[in-house]
Amino acid sequence: MDKLSLENKSTLMMRLGQLKAERATWYPSWQELSMYLLPRNGRYFRQDHNKGWKREQSIYDNTASRALEVLSAGLMSGLTSPARPWFRLATSDPDLNQSNAVRIWMAHCTRLMLDIFARSNTYRALHDIYREIVTFGTAVNILGQDYDMVIYHYPVTTGEYCLAQDYQGKVNTIYREFEKPVATLVSEFGYENCSTAVRNLYDRGSLDQWIPIIHGIEPRKDRDPSKKDALNMAYKSVYFEIGADETKPLRVSGYETFPGLAPRWAVAGGDIYGNGPGIQCIGDIKQLQQEQLRKSQAIDYMTNPPLQVPSQLKNREVDRLPGGVTYYDTNSQSPGIKTMFDVALDINALGSDIMDVRQRINSSFYVDLFLMIANDQRSGVTATEIAQKQEEKMLMLGPVLERLHNELLDPLITYTFDKMLKGGLLPPPPPELQGQNLNVELISILAQAQRAVATNGIDRFVSSLGAIAQFKPDVLDKFDADQWADIYSDMLGVDPELITADEKVALIRKQRAQAQAQATQMQGAQMAADTAQKLGNTPVNNGNGTALDAINQFSGY
Repeated sequence: MDKLSLENKSTLMMRLGQLKAERATWYPSWQELSMYLLPRNGRYFRQDHNKGWKREQSIYDNTASRALEVLSAGLMSGLTSPARPWFRLATSDPDLNQSNAVRIWMAHCTRLMLDIFARSNTYRALHDIYREIVTFGTAVNILGQDYDMVIYHYPVTTGEYCLAQDYQGKVNTIYREFEKPVATLVSEFGYENCSTAVRNLYDRGSLDQWIPIIHGIEPRKDRDPSKKDALNMAYKSVYFEIGADETKPLRVSGYETFPGLAPRWAVAGGDIYGNGPGIQCIGDIKQLQQEQLRKSQAIDYMTNPPLQVPSQLKNREVDRLPGGVTYYDTNSQSPGIKTMFDVALDINALGSDIMDVRQRINSSFYVDLFLMIANDQRSGVTATEIAQKQEEKMLMLGPVLERLHNELLDPLITYTFDKMLKGGLLPPPPPELQGQNLNVELISILAQAQRAVATNGIDRFVSSLGAIAQFKPDVLDKFDADQWADIYSDMLGVDPELITADEKVALIRKQRAQAQAQATQMQGAQMAADTAQKLGNTPVNNGNGTALDAINQFSGY
Protein backbone atom coordinates (compact mmCIF):
# COMPACT_ATOMS: atom_id res chain seq x y z
CA MET A 1 0.00 0.00 0.00
CA ASP A 2 1.57 3.31 -1.09
CA LYS A 3 1.18 6.81 0.23
CA LEU A 4 -1.50 7.68 -2.31
CA SER A 5 -3.87 5.03 -0.96
CA LEU A 6 -3.07 6.00 2.62
CA GLU A 7 -3.57 9.76 2.29
CA ASN A 8 -6.17 10.79 -0.28
CA LYS A 9 -5.83 14.37 -1.48
CA SER A 10 -9.53 14.76 -2.19
CA THR A 11 -10.37 13.69 1.37
CA LEU A 12 -7.95 16.26 2.71
CA MET A 13 -9.42 19.03 0.53
CA MET A 14 -12.97 18.10 1.52
CA ARG A 15 -12.12 18.22 5.24
CA LEU A 16 -10.44 21.61 4.75
CA GLY A 17 -13.51 22.92 2.95
CA GLN A 18 -15.79 21.84 5.80
CA LEU A 19 -13.57 23.46 8.42
CA LYS A 20 -13.30 26.69 6.43
CA ALA A 21 -17.09 26.85 6.08
CA GLU A 22 -17.46 26.44 9.84
CA ARG A 23 -14.82 29.11 10.47
CA ALA A 24 -16.30 31.63 8.01
CA THR A 25 -18.67 33.23 10.55
CA TRP A 26 -15.71 34.29 12.70
CA TYR A 27 -13.95 36.17 9.90
CA PRO A 28 -15.77 39.53 10.20
CA SER A 29 -15.05 39.73 13.92
CA TRP A 30 -11.36 38.79 13.48
CA GLN A 31 -10.88 41.25 10.62
CA GLU A 32 -12.35 44.04 12.74
CA LEU A 33 -10.01 43.17 15.61
CA SER A 34 -7.03 43.20 13.26
CA MET A 35 -8.10 46.58 11.95
CA TYR A 36 -8.29 48.25 15.38
CA LEU A 37 -5.77 46.28 17.49
CA LEU A 38 -3.15 44.29 15.57
CA PRO A 39 -3.03 45.49 11.95
CA ARG A 40 0.00 43.29 11.20
CA ASN A 41 -1.61 40.11 12.56
CA GLY A 42 -4.30 38.06 10.92
CA ARG A 43 -4.09 36.55 7.45
CA TYR A 44 -7.46 36.35 5.74
CA PHE A 45 -6.26 35.73 2.20
CA ARG A 46 -3.70 33.08 1.37
CA GLN A 47 -1.60 35.53 -0.65
CA ASP A 48 -1.57 38.12 2.14
CA HIS A 49 1.95 37.47 3.38
CA ASN A 50 5.02 39.67 3.61
CA LYS A 51 3.01 42.73 2.60
CA GLY A 52 4.18 46.09 3.89
CA TRP A 53 1.31 48.33 2.88
CA LYS A 54 -0.32 50.65 5.39
CA ARG A 55 -2.80 48.95 7.69
CA GLU A 56 -3.16 51.43 10.54
CA GLN A 57 -5.57 53.89 8.93
CA SER A 58 -8.40 53.02 11.34
CA ILE A 59 -6.39 53.73 14.50
CA TYR A 60 -6.64 57.34 15.69
CA ASP A 61 -6.02 56.52 19.37
CA ASN A 62 -3.64 53.71 20.30
CA THR A 63 -4.91 53.20 23.86
CA ALA A 64 -6.24 49.72 23.03
CA SER A 65 -3.02 48.69 21.26
CA ARG A 66 -0.90 49.81 24.22
CA ALA A 67 -3.26 48.06 26.66
CA LEU A 68 -2.92 44.90 24.57
CA GLU A 69 0.87 45.07 24.79
CA VAL A 70 0.70 45.61 28.57
CA LEU A 71 -1.49 42.54 29.08
CA SER A 72 0.53 40.30 26.74
CA ALA A 73 3.82 41.44 28.32
CA GLY A 74 2.30 40.95 31.77
CA LEU A 75 1.29 37.38 30.91
CA MET A 76 4.71 36.73 29.44
CA SER A 77 6.63 37.96 32.49
CA GLY A 78 4.06 36.69 34.98
CA LEU A 79 3.48 33.21 33.55
CA THR A 80 6.57 32.23 31.56
CA SER A 81 9.35 34.63 32.42
CA PRO A 82 12.70 33.61 30.87
CA ALA A 83 14.45 35.14 33.91
CA ARG A 84 13.15 32.70 36.55
CA PRO A 85 11.69 29.18 36.91
CA TRP A 86 7.98 29.17 36.16
CA PHE A 87 7.05 25.51 36.55
CA ARG A 88 8.14 22.36 38.33
CA LEU A 89 7.44 18.66 38.09
CA ALA A 90 5.60 16.70 40.75
CA THR A 91 3.86 13.36 41.26
CA SER A 92 0.29 12.69 42.26
CA ASP A 93 1.54 11.18 45.54
CA PRO A 94 2.14 13.95 48.15
CA ASP A 95 4.33 11.66 50.27
CA LEU A 96 6.49 10.77 47.28
CA ASN A 97 6.93 14.47 46.53
CA GLN A 98 8.63 14.83 49.91
CA SER A 99 11.35 12.33 48.98
CA ASN A 100 14.60 14.22 48.69
CA ALA A 101 15.89 12.09 45.79
CA VAL A 102 12.65 12.56 43.86
CA ARG A 103 12.58 16.30 44.46
CA ILE A 104 16.18 16.77 43.35
CA TRP A 105 15.66 14.67 40.20
CA MET A 106 12.56 16.63 39.21
CA ALA A 107 14.33 19.93 39.91
CA HIS A 108 17.21 18.84 37.67
CA CYS A 109 14.80 17.88 34.85
CA THR A 110 13.06 21.23 35.22
CA ARG A 111 16.34 23.11 34.82
CA LEU A 112 17.15 21.10 31.68
CA MET A 113 13.78 21.97 30.14
CA LEU A 114 14.15 25.65 31.01
CA ASP A 115 17.52 25.60 29.27
CA ILE A 116 15.93 24.06 26.16
CA PHE A 117 13.22 26.73 26.17
CA ALA A 118 15.88 29.44 26.45
CA ARG A 119 17.95 28.07 23.54
CA SER A 120 14.99 27.51 21.22
CA ASN A 121 12.44 30.07 19.98
CA THR A 122 9.98 29.13 22.74
CA TYR A 123 9.82 32.51 24.48
CA ARG A 124 9.42 34.42 21.22
CA ALA A 125 6.61 32.09 20.24
CA LEU A 126 4.93 32.40 23.65
CA HIS A 127 4.83 36.18 23.39
CA ASP A 128 3.18 35.90 19.97
CA ILE A 129 0.66 33.47 21.46
CA TYR A 130 -0.25 35.88 24.25
CA ARG A 131 -0.77 38.75 21.79
CA GLU A 132 -3.01 36.62 19.58
CA ILE A 133 -5.06 35.08 22.38
CA VAL A 134 -5.66 38.46 24.04
CA THR A 135 -6.80 39.97 20.73
CA PHE A 136 -8.69 37.17 19.00
CA GLY A 137 -9.42 34.80 21.90
CA THR A 138 -7.59 31.92 20.18
CA ALA A 139 -3.93 31.32 19.35
CA VAL A 140 -2.25 28.45 17.51
CA ASN A 141 1.33 27.24 17.50
CA ILE A 142 2.75 24.04 16.03
CA LEU A 143 5.63 22.23 17.71
CA GLY A 144 8.34 20.50 15.76
CA GLN A 145 11.46 18.53 16.62
CA ASP A 146 14.92 20.03 16.10
CA TYR A 147 18.23 18.22 16.37
CA ASP A 148 20.13 21.12 17.93
CA MET A 149 17.39 22.80 19.98
CA VAL A 150 15.25 19.68 20.73
CA ILE A 151 12.03 21.59 19.91
CA TYR A 152 11.06 24.38 17.54
CA HIS A 153 7.88 26.49 17.30
CA TYR A 154 6.07 27.32 14.06
CA PRO A 155 3.79 30.30 14.80
CA VAL A 156 0.49 30.52 12.95
CA THR A 157 -1.59 33.69 12.82
CA THR A 158 -5.38 34.05 12.94
CA GLY A 159 -7.19 33.34 9.68
CA GLU A 160 -4.49 30.95 8.51
CA TYR A 161 -5.73 27.92 10.42
CA CYS A 162 -8.88 25.89 11.02
CA LEU A 163 -9.51 23.87 14.18
CA ALA A 164 -11.59 20.91 15.29
CA GLN A 165 -11.94 19.34 18.72
CA ASP A 166 -12.81 16.00 20.27
CA TYR A 167 -15.81 15.12 22.41
CA GLN A 168 -14.08 16.53 25.51
CA GLY A 169 -13.58 19.94 23.91
CA LYS A 170 -9.83 19.48 23.37
CA VAL A 171 -8.42 20.72 20.07
CA ASN A 172 -7.08 17.69 18.18
CA THR A 173 -7.11 18.89 14.55
CA ILE A 174 -5.31 21.75 12.81
CA TYR A 175 -5.59 22.54 9.11
CA ARG A 176 -3.78 25.50 7.61
CA GLU A 177 -3.52 26.94 4.13
CA PHE A 178 -0.45 29.05 3.36
CA GLU A 179 2.33 29.68 0.85
CA LYS A 180 6.07 29.09 0.72
CA PRO A 181 8.74 30.12 -1.80
CA VAL A 182 10.04 27.56 -4.24
CA ALA A 183 13.50 27.49 -2.65
CA THR A 184 12.06 26.85 0.82
CA LEU A 185 9.73 24.17 -0.51
CA VAL A 186 12.53 22.24 -2.20
CA SER A 187 14.83 22.62 0.83
CA GLU A 188 12.21 21.38 3.28
CA PHE A 189 10.52 18.57 1.35
CA GLY A 190 13.14 17.54 -1.17
CA TYR A 191 13.36 18.09 -4.92
CA GLU A 192 11.94 14.68 -5.79
CA ASN A 193 8.82 15.15 -3.63
CA CYS A 194 7.81 18.46 -5.22
CA SER A 195 5.47 18.70 -8.19
CA THR A 196 6.68 19.01 -11.76
CA ALA A 197 5.72 22.68 -11.83
CA VAL A 198 7.79 23.44 -8.73
CA ARG A 199 10.78 21.50 -10.07
CA ASN A 200 10.60 23.45 -13.32
CA LEU A 201 10.49 26.75 -11.43
CA TYR A 202 13.47 25.63 -9.35
CA ASP A 203 15.43 24.61 -12.44
CA ARG A 204 14.73 27.99 -14.09
CA GLY A 205 15.94 29.85 -11.00
CA SER A 206 12.51 31.20 -9.96
CA LEU A 207 13.32 30.52 -6.33
CA ASP A 208 11.16 33.23 -4.78
CA GLN A 209 7.83 32.43 -6.37
CA TRP A 210 5.25 31.54 -3.75
CA ILE A 211 3.56 28.12 -3.90
CA PRO A 212 0.25 27.43 -2.05
CA ILE A 213 0.22 24.34 0.16
CA ILE A 214 -2.02 22.66 2.73
CA HIS A 215 -0.91 21.16 6.02
CA GLY A 216 -3.30 18.92 7.93
CA ILE A 217 -2.78 17.46 11.41
CA GLU A 218 -5.50 15.19 12.79
CA PRO A 219 -6.02 11.86 14.60
CA ARG A 220 -5.16 8.87 12.43
CA LYS A 221 -8.13 6.55 12.13
CA ASP A 222 -6.56 3.57 10.38
CA ARG A 223 -3.32 2.55 12.05
CA ASP A 224 -1.60 -0.40 13.63
CA PRO A 225 -0.71 0.55 17.24
CA SER A 226 1.89 -2.22 17.37
CA LYS A 227 3.96 -0.42 14.74
CA LYS A 228 6.01 2.65 15.63
CA ASP A 229 6.66 4.04 12.16
CA ALA A 230 5.43 7.48 11.01
CA LEU A 231 2.43 6.02 9.14
CA ASN A 232 1.04 4.34 12.26
CA MET A 233 1.39 7.07 14.88
CA ALA A 234 -1.63 8.45 16.71
CA TYR A 235 -1.69 11.72 14.72
CA LYS A 236 -0.98 12.10 11.04
CA SER A 237 0.65 15.07 9.35
CA VAL A 238 0.15 15.60 5.61
CA TYR A 239 1.49 18.32 3.27
CA PHE A 240 -0.03 18.84 -0.21
CA GLU A 241 0.53 21.36 -2.96
CA ILE A 242 -2.65 23.20 -3.96
CA GLY A 243 -3.37 23.15 -7.67
CA ALA A 244 -0.65 20.65 -8.54
CA ASP A 245 -1.55 18.01 -11.11
CA GLU A 246 0.14 15.30 -9.09
CA THR A 247 -1.74 13.70 -6.21
CA LYS A 248 1.47 12.70 -4.48
CA PRO A 249 1.81 14.51 -1.11
CA LEU A 250 4.85 16.57 -0.28
CA ARG A 251 5.26 14.63 2.95
CA VAL A 252 3.33 12.17 5.10
CA SER A 253 4.48 11.75 8.68
CA GLY A 254 3.03 11.37 12.16
CA TYR A 255 3.17 12.34 15.81
CA GLU A 256 2.79 10.23 18.91
CA THR A 257 1.25 13.18 20.75
CA PHE A 258 -0.69 16.13 19.35
CA PRO A 259 1.91 18.76 18.34
CA GLY A 260 -0.45 21.73 18.31
CA LEU A 261 -0.80 24.36 21.01
CA ALA A 262 -4.25 25.93 20.70
CA PRO A 263 -5.12 27.87 23.88
CA ARG A 264 -8.39 29.80 24.13
CA TRP A 265 -9.03 32.72 26.48
CA ALA A 266 -12.64 31.71 27.11
CA VAL A 267 -14.98 29.37 25.26
CA ALA A 268 -18.76 29.61 25.13
CA GLY A 269 -20.51 26.26 25.27
CA GLY A 270 -19.23 23.86 22.63
CA ASP A 271 -17.55 26.53 20.49
CA ILE A 272 -14.20 25.71 18.96
CA TYR A 273 -12.82 29.25 18.78
CA GLY A 274 -12.50 31.45 21.85
CA ASN A 275 -13.32 34.95 22.98
CA GLY A 276 -10.76 37.34 24.47
CA PRO A 277 -10.55 40.84 25.93
CA GLY A 278 -10.30 42.29 22.42
CA ILE A 279 -13.67 40.86 21.43
CA GLN A 280 -15.24 41.92 24.71
CA CYS A 281 -14.31 45.60 24.37
CA ILE A 282 -14.41 46.09 20.60
CA GLY A 283 -17.38 48.44 21.08
CA ASP A 284 -15.38 50.70 23.36
CA ILE A 285 -12.43 50.60 20.95
CA LYS A 286 -14.58 51.66 18.00
CA GLN A 287 -16.24 54.38 20.08
CA LEU A 288 -12.84 55.76 21.06
CA GLN A 289 -11.67 55.89 17.43
CA GLN A 290 -14.94 57.56 16.38
CA GLU A 291 -14.70 60.18 19.11
CA GLN A 292 -11.10 60.99 18.28
CA LEU A 293 -11.96 61.29 14.60
CA ARG A 294 -14.95 63.54 15.25
CA LYS A 295 -12.95 65.64 17.69
CA SER A 296 -10.30 66.25 15.04
CA GLN A 297 -12.96 67.11 12.49
CA ALA A 298 -14.67 69.52 14.89
CA ILE A 299 -11.36 71.24 15.61
CA ASP A 300 -10.82 71.60 11.87
CA TYR A 301 -14.29 73.11 11.45
CA MET A 302 -13.64 75.59 14.27
CA THR A 303 -10.14 76.59 13.19
CA ASN A 304 -10.47 76.22 9.42
CA PRO A 305 -14.20 76.44 8.62
CA PRO A 306 -15.84 76.51 5.19
CA LEU A 307 -16.56 80.13 4.15
CA GLN A 308 -19.33 82.11 2.50
CA VAL A 309 -17.69 84.59 0.12
CA PRO A 310 -19.42 87.30 -2.01
CA SER A 311 -19.65 86.36 -5.66
CA GLN A 312 -17.53 89.35 -6.75
CA LEU A 313 -14.53 87.73 -5.05
CA LYS A 314 -14.73 84.71 -7.31
CA ASN A 315 -11.38 84.04 -8.97
CA ARG A 316 -9.75 86.64 -6.71
CA GLU A 317 -7.28 85.95 -3.94
CA VAL A 318 -8.66 85.87 -0.40
CA ASP A 319 -6.13 86.32 2.39
CA ARG A 320 -7.13 83.80 5.05
CA LEU A 321 -4.04 84.20 7.22
CA PRO A 322 -4.40 85.79 10.69
CA GLY A 323 -4.40 89.58 10.26
CA GLY A 324 -4.86 89.32 6.51
CA VAL A 325 -6.90 91.92 4.59
CA THR A 326 -9.08 91.27 1.54
CA TYR A 327 -10.57 94.22 -0.42
CA TYR A 328 -13.79 93.99 -2.35
CA ASP A 329 -16.65 96.25 -3.41
CA THR A 330 -19.93 95.63 -1.67
CA ASN A 331 -23.19 97.28 -0.75
CA SER A 332 -25.60 96.98 2.12
CA GLN A 333 -27.34 93.97 0.59
CA SER A 334 -24.12 91.98 0.05
CA PRO A 335 -22.76 90.15 3.11
CA GLY A 336 -19.11 90.00 4.01
CA ILE A 337 -16.95 86.89 4.29
CA LYS A 338 -18.24 84.61 7.04
CA THR A 339 -18.34 80.93 8.01
CA MET A 340 -20.93 78.78 6.31
CA PHE A 341 -22.03 77.22 9.61
CA ASP A 342 -20.80 77.38 13.20
CA VAL A 343 -19.41 74.35 15.07
CA ALA A 344 -19.41 74.79 18.84
CA LEU A 345 -17.93 71.60 20.26
CA ASP A 346 -17.40 71.34 24.01
CA ILE A 347 -13.85 69.96 23.94
CA ASN A 348 -13.77 69.50 27.73
CA ALA A 349 -16.92 67.36 27.78
CA LEU A 350 -15.69 65.27 24.86
CA GLY A 351 -12.28 64.88 26.51
CA SER A 352 -13.94 63.67 29.70
CA ASP A 353 -15.92 61.05 27.78
CA ILE A 354 -12.78 59.95 25.94
CA MET A 355 -11.01 59.43 29.27
CA ASP A 356 -13.95 57.34 30.48
CA VAL A 357 -13.76 55.13 27.38
CA ARG A 358 -10.00 54.77 27.77
CA GLN A 359 -10.50 53.65 31.36
CA ARG A 360 -12.98 50.99 30.29
CA ILE A 361 -10.55 49.70 27.66
CA ASN A 362 -7.66 49.59 30.14
CA SER A 363 -9.84 47.72 32.64
CA SER A 364 -10.80 45.16 29.98
CA PHE A 365 -7.10 44.49 29.35
CA TYR A 366 -6.23 44.40 33.10
CA VAL A 367 -3.84 47.35 32.78
CA ASP A 368 -4.70 48.37 36.35
CA LEU A 369 -3.46 44.98 37.52
CA PHE A 370 -0.12 44.88 35.74
CA LEU A 371 0.64 48.59 36.21
CA MET A 372 -0.87 48.85 39.67
CA ILE A 373 2.10 50.50 41.36
CA ALA A 374 3.03 52.72 38.41
CA ASN A 375 -0.53 54.07 38.11
CA ASP A 376 -1.05 54.65 41.84
CA GLN A 377 0.02 58.24 42.46
CA ARG A 378 -1.06 58.33 46.09
CA SER A 379 1.45 58.73 48.87
CA GLY A 380 1.68 56.48 51.91
CA VAL A 381 0.46 53.30 50.17
CA THR A 382 1.51 50.31 52.26
CA ALA A 383 2.84 47.00 50.97
CA THR A 384 -0.07 45.22 52.66
CA GLU A 385 -2.58 47.30 50.74
CA ILE A 386 -0.84 46.58 47.44
CA ALA A 387 -0.72 42.85 48.25
CA GLN A 388 -4.43 42.76 49.06
CA LYS A 389 -5.32 44.57 45.85
CA GLN A 390 -3.13 42.22 43.85
CA GLU A 391 -4.80 39.18 45.39
CA GLU A 392 -8.20 40.60 44.49
CA LYS A 393 -7.18 41.12 40.86
CA MET A 394 -5.55 37.69 40.62
CA LEU A 395 -8.83 36.06 41.56
CA MET A 396 -10.32 37.63 38.41
CA LEU A 397 -7.56 36.09 36.26
CA GLY A 398 -7.91 32.67 37.88
CA PRO A 399 -10.08 30.95 35.22
CA VAL A 400 -7.92 32.34 32.40
CA LEU A 401 -4.70 31.15 34.02
CA GLU A 402 -6.20 27.71 34.57
CA ARG A 403 -7.15 27.43 30.89
CA LEU A 404 -3.69 28.63 29.77
CA HIS A 405 -2.16 26.00 32.04
CA ASN A 406 -4.29 23.19 30.60
CA GLU A 407 -4.20 24.20 26.91
CA LEU A 408 -0.80 25.86 26.52
CA LEU A 409 1.81 25.30 29.21
CA ASP A 410 1.06 21.72 30.25
CA PRO A 411 1.06 20.42 26.61
CA LEU A 412 4.26 22.37 25.88
CA ILE A 413 6.08 20.90 28.88
CA THR A 414 4.73 17.40 28.22
CA TYR A 415 5.83 17.51 24.56
CA THR A 416 9.29 18.74 25.52
CA PHE A 417 9.66 16.13 28.25
CA ASP A 418 8.77 13.34 25.80
CA LYS A 419 11.35 14.56 23.29
CA MET A 420 13.99 14.75 26.02
CA LEU A 421 13.10 11.26 27.22
CA LYS A 422 13.34 9.76 23.75
CA GLY A 423 16.56 11.65 23.10
CA GLY A 424 18.23 10.33 26.25
CA LEU A 425 18.65 13.83 27.70
CA LEU A 426 17.18 13.06 31.14
CA PRO A 427 19.17 11.67 34.08
CA PRO A 428 18.21 8.21 35.41
CA PRO A 429 15.17 8.57 37.67
CA PRO A 430 15.24 7.31 41.27
CA PRO A 431 13.64 3.90 41.91
CA GLU A 432 10.71 5.48 43.72
CA LEU A 433 9.45 6.99 40.46
CA GLN A 434 9.02 3.69 38.64
CA GLY A 435 5.44 3.50 37.36
CA GLN A 436 4.54 7.00 38.61
CA ASN A 437 2.90 9.71 36.52
CA LEU A 438 4.37 13.20 36.61
CA ASN A 439 2.31 16.39 36.87
CA VAL A 440 3.16 19.99 36.03
CA GLU A 441 2.82 22.66 38.71
CA LEU A 442 3.10 26.34 37.88
CA ILE A 443 5.31 28.43 40.15
CA SER A 444 5.33 31.59 38.08
CA ILE A 445 4.79 35.04 39.53
CA LEU A 446 1.07 35.00 38.70
CA ALA A 447 0.62 31.46 40.00
CA GLN A 448 2.38 32.35 43.24
CA ALA A 449 0.33 35.51 43.57
CA GLN A 450 -2.80 33.38 43.48
CA ARG A 451 -1.38 30.98 46.04
CA ALA A 452 -0.36 33.95 48.19
CA VAL A 453 -3.89 33.98 49.57
CA ALA A 454 -3.01 30.81 51.50
CA THR A 455 0.40 32.10 52.58
CA ASN A 456 -1.17 35.24 53.98
CA GLY A 457 -3.44 33.07 56.09
CA ILE A 458 -0.41 31.19 57.39
CA ASP A 459 1.38 34.46 58.08
CA ARG A 460 -1.55 35.75 60.12
CA PHE A 461 -1.76 32.47 62.03
CA VAL A 462 1.96 32.46 62.90
CA SER A 463 1.84 36.13 63.88
CA SER A 464 -1.17 35.62 66.14
CA LEU A 465 0.36 32.48 67.62
CA GLY A 466 3.54 34.39 68.47
CA ALA A 467 1.51 37.12 70.17
CA ILE A 468 -0.37 34.61 72.32
CA ALA A 469 2.84 32.79 73.19
CA GLN A 470 4.06 35.94 74.95
CA PHE A 471 1.71 35.25 77.86
CA LYS A 472 0.92 31.54 77.27
CA PRO A 473 4.02 29.74 75.93
CA ASP A 474 2.29 26.35 75.97
CA VAL A 475 0.37 27.30 72.83
CA LEU A 476 3.54 26.78 70.78
CA ASP A 477 3.09 23.06 71.31
CA LYS A 478 0.34 23.27 68.66
CA PHE A 479 2.78 24.57 66.06
CA ASP A 480 4.68 22.07 63.85
CA ALA A 481 7.67 24.06 62.60
CA ASP A 482 8.87 21.28 60.26
CA GLN A 483 5.53 21.07 58.49
CA TRP A 484 5.42 24.87 58.28
CA ALA A 485 8.83 24.96 56.55
CA ASP A 486 7.83 22.29 54.00
CA ILE A 487 4.38 23.70 53.22
CA TYR A 488 5.46 27.33 53.10
CA SER A 489 8.45 26.66 50.84
CA ASP A 490 6.22 24.59 48.58
CA MET A 491 3.73 27.45 48.26
CA LEU A 492 6.50 29.89 47.40
CA GLY A 493 8.07 27.55 44.85
CA VAL A 494 11.43 27.40 46.60
CA ASP A 495 14.04 25.19 44.95
CA PRO A 496 13.86 21.83 46.79
CA GLU A 497 17.65 21.64 46.96
CA LEU A 498 17.52 24.53 49.44
CA ILE A 499 15.29 22.51 51.79
CA THR A 500 17.03 19.88 53.94
CA ALA A 501 15.51 16.40 53.66
CA ASP A 502 13.70 14.91 56.68
CA GLU A 503 16.26 12.10 57.00
CA LYS A 504 19.13 14.55 57.09
CA VAL A 505 17.28 16.77 59.55
CA ALA A 506 16.80 13.78 61.87
CA LEU A 507 20.53 12.96 61.65
CA ILE A 508 21.50 16.57 62.37
CA ARG A 509 19.21 16.67 65.38
CA LYS A 510 20.54 13.35 66.66
CA GLN A 511 24.12 14.59 66.39
CA ARG A 512 23.13 17.84 68.08
CA ALA A 513 21.43 15.95 70.93
CA GLN A 514 24.49 13.74 71.38
CA ALA A 515 26.75 16.78 71.42
CA GLN A 516 24.51 18.48 73.96
CA ALA A 517 24.44 15.34 76.15
CA GLN A 518 28.20 15.08 75.96
CA ALA A 519 28.57 18.74 76.82
CA THR A 520 26.21 18.32 79.77
CA GLN A 521 28.18 15.29 80.99
CA MET A 522 31.45 17.15 80.70
CA GLN A 523 29.97 20.12 82.48
CA GLY A 524 28.79 17.83 85.32
CA ALA A 525 32.22 16.28 85.61
CA GLN A 526 33.84 19.69 85.65
CA MET A 527 31.48 20.87 88.38
CA ALA A 528 32.25 17.74 90.44
CA ALA A 529 35.97 18.35 90.05
CA ASP A 530 35.58 22.00 91.08
CA THR A 531 33.56 20.99 94.10
CA ALA A 532 36.13 18.40 95.14
CA GLN A 533 38.88 20.95 94.78
CA LYS A 534 37.04 23.44 96.91
CA LEU A 535 36.30 20.82 99.60
CA GLY A 536 39.92 19.73 99.57
CA ASN A 537 41.01 23.27 100.27
CA THR A 538 38.49 23.86 103.04
CA PRO A 539 40.09 23.18 106.59
CA VAL A 540 38.04 21.62 109.41
CA ASN A 541 38.81 20.36 112.99
CA ASN A 542 41.05 23.32 113.75
CA GLY A 543 43.13 22.71 110.65
CA ASN A 544 43.66 18.98 111.36
CA GLY A 545 41.84 17.98 108.13
CA THR A 546 39.70 19.12 105.23
CA ALA A 547 36.06 18.91 104.43
CA LEU A 548 36.81 16.31 101.78
CA ASP A 549 38.42 14.06 104.44
CA ALA A 550 35.34 14.40 106.60
CA ILE A 551 33.08 13.36 103.68
CA ASN A 552 35.32 10.39 102.86
CA GLN A 553 34.95 9.11 106.44
CA PHE A 554 31.25 8.52 105.72
CA SER A 555 31.67 7.21 102.19
CA GLY A 556 31.23 3.65 103.34
CA TYR A 557 27.86 4.21 104.94
